[in-house]
Amino acid sequence: MTKFTAEEANTFLSTAFKGRGGQSQVMKMEPGLAVMRLEADETHLRPGGYISGPTQMSLADSVAYMAIMTLTGLEPMTVTSNLNINFLRPCIGAAVIAEGRIMKMGQALAVIEVDIRVEGADKPSSHAIVTYALPRKDA
Repeated sequence: MTKFTAEEANTFLSTAFKGRGGQSQVMKMEPGLAVMRLEADETHLRPGGYISGPTQMSLADSVAYMAIMTLTGLEPMTVTSNLNINFLRPCIGAAVIAEGRIMKMGQALAVIEVDIRVEGADKPSSHAIVTYALPRKDA
């Protein structure tokens, strides 16, 4: 059973990150897995209708953050330690789906694999590995 639901995640994101609006929504939260959807608007696009690299990186970071919380519950001070992304093919579409899966959950670090694809596409537009530093548990 997940320790943090999609509904709780969306409520947390909308209150903790003011000004982000309803841009991205958590669609699914299962233990070790989170899925988010971003409806792209003109602020996310490069010329030619490409969804920008920074937008994809932000989405990868966000879905990794949510994947961790499926196991830890709400841990706002979980912070990004590293994000490595490969842009595989053009990302052109009205909405983007990001799926984050935990590869390793340690005491100090979590490593999450993220695939980002245009909604309805079979192949990912980008692939990221994101490492998060977990808050220390006081003994």
